[in-house]
Amino acid sequence: MGGVINDRETELDQWFRAQVAATAPGPARPPHDPLDATGLTGADALTLFDAQAASRHLDLAARRLTREGHGYYSIGSSGHEGNVAVAAALRVTDPALLHYRSGAFFVHRARQVPGLDPLRDVMLGVAAAAADPISGGRHKVFGSQPAHVIPQTSTIASHLPRAVGLAFAIERAAHLRLDCAWPADAVVVCSFGDASANHSTATGAINTAVHTAHQGVPMPVLFVCEDNGLGISVPTPRGWIEHAYGTRPGLAYFDADGTDLSAALATARAAADHVRAQRKPAFLRLRTVRLLGHAGSDVEAAYRRPADLAADLARDPVTATARLLITTGVARPADLAARYDAIGEQVAEAAEKAWSEPKLTTAAAVIAPLAPARPTVVRTDALRSDHHAARPADTRPTDTNAANNAAGQANPTGEALTLAQAVNQTLAQLLTRDPDVLVFGEDVGRKGGVYGVTKGLQQSFGVRRVFDTLLDEQSVLGTALGAALAGFVPIPEIQYLAYVHNAADQLRGEAATLSFFSGGRYRNPMVVRIAGLAYQKGFGGHFHNDNSIAALRDIPGLVIAAPARADDAAAMLRTCVSAARMDGRVCVFLEPIALYHTRDLYRAGDGAWLAPISGVRHADIGRARVHGSGAHLTIVSFANGVPMSLRVARRLAGHGIHARVLDLRWLAPLPVEDLLDSARATGRVLIADETRRTGGVSEAVCTALLDAGFDGPLARVTSADSFVPLGPAASTVLLDEAAIEAAARSLLTAPAAR
Repeated sequence: MGGVINDRETELDQWFRAQVAATAPGPARPPHDPLDATGLTGADALTLFDAQAASRHLDLAARRLTREGHGYYSIGSSGHEGNVAVAAALRVTDPALLHYRSGAFFVHRARQVPGLDPLRDVMLGVAAAAADPISGGRHKVFGSQPAHVIPQTSTIASHLPRAVGLAFAIERAAHLRLDCAWPADAVVVCSFGDASANHSTATGAINTAVHTAHQGVPMPVLFVCEDNGLGISVPTPRGWIEHAYGTRPGLAYFDADGTDLSAALATARAAADHVRAQRKPAFLRLRTVRLLGHAGSDVEAAYRRPADLAADLARDPVTATARLLITTGVARPADLAARYDAIGEQVAEAAEKAWSEPKLTTAAAVIAPLAPARPTVVRTDALRSDHHAARPADTRPTDTNAANNAAGQANPTGEALTLAQAVNQTLAQLLTRDPDVLVFGEDVGRKGGVYGVTKGLQQSFGVRRVFDTLLDEQSVLGTALGAALAGFVPIPEIQYLAYVHNAADQLRGEAATLSFFSGGRYRNPMVVRIAGLAYQKGFGGHFHNDNSIAALRDIPGLVIAAPARADDAAAMLRTCVSAARMDGRVCVFLEPIALYHTRDLYRAGDGAWLAPISGVRHADIGRARVHGSGAHLTIVSFANGVPMSLRVARRLAGHGIHARVLDLRWLAPLPVEDLLDSARATGRVLIADETRRTGGVSEAVCTALLDAGFDGPLARVTSADSFVPLGPAASTVLLDEAAIEAAARSLLTAPAAR
C-alpha cells in the first residue's frame, strides 16, 4: 500500500514539473504590476504560490514520515491549496476555525505574523512532538494563537456552532467593553468540506446564523465550503452545495474556482468585505479537487475511475498558479521550478528536525492542560463581592429589587429559599457583579424558564445579558463555546437533561477538548445549567424525567455539580462560575427538577428543605457534605436521593440505628476523600443512586471505595435500567425510600470492616 501511495505522490510531483517546463513564458513584467483587473500583483501571486507550494510539500513530507514510522498524521491539503485566497482576503486578526485541508490558508496566515514558522509548526504536529507550539504533541491541528487560528481536530462540522457563537459574541463583547482578543469589526471564518455541509451540526449552525441575523443581531461569519465533491469515497451530487445553500434568504452566496488563484481571490475578497460591512453571514463555495486521496492509507483507485483521477490532476491548483506566474511574465519556468524545490528543501529540513524531537512520555504530561485546578484562586474569586470589571452604565440592573427576586417571589436577605429561588438569586448576584456573565437558552429570557428559575432576570439585566435562543441544543452550546472565546463566562441552559444528548459532542468533542488540543492556550469557560433527573409529579415521560448522566460522566475534565438544596445550589453555582473564569473549566450544573420548589422534608409544612443563602458563596469542587454523625452506617447519595436518605436515616434512628448521609454534591470529580472518611468512620456504606444501575453514579462510587482499599460491607440501590414511563408506572423503575431502608437494614446485619 505504501508503494501505491508513493506512486501517486510521484505522479503529482512529476505532473507539476512537466507542466511548468511545458508552459511558454510571457513577456517579463515588474513584480508589482497588476496581473489582471482584480489587482493581484506578481509579487502577491508569488507569495501566495509559496504558501501553496509549502502546503503541498508538507503533505508529501507527512506521508513520507508516516511510511518511515516517524509521522502520525497524513490527511493532506493537496488539491485544496486555493484556500490561500481566503487567507489573503482576510486580516490576520480575523479568527479562523479551519478545515483539516486548509493547509495553504494556515501557511499564508502564519507567515504574516513575525516570528512564526508554519513549516516547523506543522511538521512538529505531524511528528507528535512535545515542542509543537499549539497542541504540545497531543494532535496535529492547524492552530496558532498569535495568528488567531483556533485549533480544530478532525471533526465533522462540529466547529461550526462555535464559529457562529464567536461571531455573535465579538460585537457583544465590544459593547460591554470586555477584554476580547479580536476587534469589533472582525470576521469569523470557518472552513469545512462538502460532505460535512450535510451534517446536522452544519445545517443547524448555518440556520442559527441566518436566524440570528434575521432578527437584526450582528452575525459576521464567513462559511467556506471547500467542495472537492467527495466525502472519503462517497460522491457529493453535482450542484448539491449550490442547490442547498445558493438561494437561501439571508445568506449571501459566493462561488469560486479554487484552482484559479486570481478569480478565487476576487470572490473571497467580495465575500469577506460583504460580511465585514454588513455584519451578516455569507457562504463561500470554493470548488477544489482532492489529490492523494483522503489520507495516507486511502487508495482512491479502489472507488474512483482513472478518468476522474486524471481530471482532478489536470486541475491541480499549485500547477495552475505556476502557469499564471509563467504566462504573465512574473517568473521563468526554470526559476519557478527552483523556487518550488527550495521550498521542498525547507520542508524536508523541518521534517528531519521535527521527528527527532521528544514526544510526550507520561500521562501527567498528556493531561496537564485538560483540567487545571487552582482551588485557592477559584475560592478567592467566588468570595469576591466587588465588580469583576467596570460596567457600562446601560448594563446595570434596571430594577434594584431584581437581585432579591427569586423565581418571581421577593425574598429578603436571609430568608430561607427553595432551590429554584436560590439559583435565581445567585444568577442575579452574578449578573450584577460580573459583566462577563451571560445567561441564555430556550425560554430563559421573556418567560423566565419552564420552571420560573430565571424569571425577572431579562427585565433586570436586558437582552444583551439574558436572552432566548432558538430551539437547537447544538446552537445553544455553540453560542456558549464562541462567547467563551470572546471573553465571556456563559451560562447556557439546556431545558431538560434528555435534550443534551442531541448536542453531547459540543461538550465532548468541542468544549472539553479545546484546552487539551491547544496546550491550554485556548479555554472554554462555561457553566451549562441543565434541568434534569426524575420524580416530577403529574408531568414527565422519559424526556422530562431522564435519570441518565453516563454520557457526561466520562468526558475528561468535565465538572458535574448536582446540588440537592438551596444553600448548596447557591454556593456551588458561584464556585462553578469562578472555576470557569479562573481555570477555564467546563462545568455542568445539574438541577434536580423535582426539588426546585420543594419546601418540606419530614412532614407537610415543616419547611425543613428550605435554606438561606446569605453568606453562602463557595463550595470546594470535589468536596461532599455530610448530614449527621451516625457511626453505624454511611448512606451515600446526591440530588433527589438526599432527602429520601435523610428520611430513611430518621426512621432508622427511631430503632437505635444511627446513619449519616453523605451528599456527594459533585459527581465529577467525585469527593473521594470525604467518601473514604465517612466510609471508614462507619465501616458500612450504602449507595442510594437515583440513576440507572448500569452506567450510573454508584458504579464510580463503588470503584473509588474498592480502589482505596475499603473492605467493609458495601451495597447499592439504584433505579432500574429503564427509561422512565409516564404516570404512576414511573415509581416501578425509580429508586424509592422503601428500597433504601430495606437495603440499609440488610447491610447492617453484615460484619463490619476489620
